[in-house]
Amino acid sequence: MKTLRIALVVAALVVLAAVPWFGSDVLIQFGINALLLAVLAQGWNIIGGYTGYASFGNSVFYGLGSYGVGIAMAQWHLPFGVGLAFGVALAVTFAVLLGIPVLRLRGHYFAIATLALAQVMIAIVSNVTLAGQNIGLVLPPLNNDPLFYELSLGLLVLATLTVFWLTRSRFGFGLIAVRENEEGAEVMGVNTTLYKTMAFALSGVFCSLAGGIHAYWVTFIDPESAFDISLNVKMIIMAVFGGPGTILGPVVGALSLSAISEFLSSEITSLASLFFGIVVVAAVVLMPRGLADMLRRFRKTGWRYFAENIRTHRL
Repeated sequence: MKTLRIALVVAALVVLAAVPWFGSDVLIQFGINALLLAVLAQGWNIIGGYTGYASFGNSVFYGLGSYGVGIAMAQWHLPFGVGLAFGVALAVTFAVLLGIPVLRLRGHYFAIATLALAQVMIAIVSNVTLAGQNIGLVLPPLNNDPLFYELSLGLLVLATLTVFWLTRSRFGFGLIAVRENEEGAEVMGVNTTLYKTMAFALSGVFCSLAGGIHAYWVTFIDPESAFDISLNVKMIIMAVFGGPGTILGPVVGALSLSAISEFLSSEITSLASLFFGIVVVAAVVLMPRGLADMLRRFRKTGWRYFAENIRTHRL
């Protein structure tokens, strides 16, 4: 069974990698967006799914990654790779400086504290001359969608392998212990502050890399789009839809919801947002632990799985 799963994952990866050879330009551009969203969902999965801290600040990492590439390429005329490294350095620094005080908060308090970060960053960046203030930055164009597609896919594979490593490492077990019972984890000798900060920084690394690739792809960034809080909401919805705290759940959730959203936008343009919202609400009601949990338990319980969820949550 394990061999079959690995074979299916490898086959899916081969098909995804071959899309630029047989897919249309529209499909490749859709793929870049979907893959970057999957990276964001997987990044959020590290701090939200495995550590149990629902962060609304990951869009800040995405924006810092975008501006790292934007400043390096547009202002300093440095290569794209240097811009990515600069964005990652900004994100990790921000995660450490902010994470140490904010990660002392728990539950709703932590979520509210991180919710305001995006607006704070918009106000700060809008007044920084090096970042182009409100006008934004224009990056040198590179008309090569297949390259950005493969970069996005490679980043998603790296993020997924990192999450896979978490499930088998001492560090990952420490994060799960924090999620299940933080006081108990401290008693067991887990340095919870260090583990949470490292998880926050690791989550920020993948979000900043996704932001850097997207910035170079679209060749323009401004504060409103780079630190868009709705992007954070999307990554949370996609991770929860697929199954937080699992290896492939956020990836499946991001790709399937991106496909549903694209289909609805093309078929019923005016009501696409309404139907997309209905799909998300129905998914949360019928399978609150995500697709991964449903696929695991549906074979044993059948259709009673959905009835049990509705009854358990008194809906």
